[in-house]
Amino acid sequence: MRILFPFRDLWRHRDLLWQFTLRNIELRHKGSYLGFIWSILNPLLILGLYVFVFGHIFGGKFDETPNETRLDYALGLFAGLSIFQLLAEVIGISPLIFVSQPNFVKKVVFPLEILPVASVGSSVFHFLISTVLVAIGAATLGPGLSWSALWLPVIILPIVLIALGLSWLISSLGVFFRDVGQVTQFLTQVLLWASAIFFSPHIITGTAWTILRFNPLLHAAALARNALLWHHALNLRQLTFLYASGIAICWVGNMAFRRMKPAFADVL
Repeated sequence: MRILFPFRDLWRHRDLLWQFTLRNIELRHKGSYLGFIWSILNPLLILGLYVFVFGHIFGGKFDETPNETRLDYALGLFAGLSIFQLLAEVIGISPLIFVSQPNFVKKVVFPLEILPVASVGSSVFHFLISTVLVAIGAATLGPGLSWSALWLPVIILPIVLIALGLSWLISSLGVFFRDVGQVTQFLTQVLLWASAIFFSPHIITGTAWTILRFNPLLHAAALARNALLWHHALNLRQLTFLYASGIAICWVGNMAFRRMKPAFADVL
């Protein structure tokens, strides 16, 4: 039951957590002319770039349905990118969470565990916007929606657990090792190409599949596309692996945070 301890603490400080999550969302576009509109515009611009390069120039396809169109490919790419971006944002922000807010670290009574969680909450908010755009596109211009789309929250929950674990772990390491931010930039690019975002995981074979099959993001992207776009039956084996990975990473990240937290104030 120790895995539930951090969530019990988060529930106790839920009002403070909500305030910091809203603060992170507001700060992201503070001072820009378009403000909140960037939350919608940014993913659409990125989608347009990748669809042009991989869809039109390289002729990318997922080959999950007969007569797959360029729009179907775009929606599948967008769905995968949305999940990747959730983790990428968390990984990119985490190294500086405690370093950039030393005043909170030095307050004895402040619950430090909420700072990484608030950053995850902000990323989840932007992920939801992208997911709504995918759902609207699928319903109006793509293959349509089915009841399988209701599985999406079940599929995304372990990804949120992974994001929480990584945020606790990376933000803690960032206090002691300032080079973590440079390493995470590279690891984010590795994660992008190792998660079958631009292509179907079915084309991965041999040694590459032996390694990449342990990437939970690869399975999450495939499950989300199946639920939202391709209307395939839920793969329980993939879902089980996804939850096992999410729980394990969340637990390891929180334990690492709790072990390193007592030294934060001395280092900063």
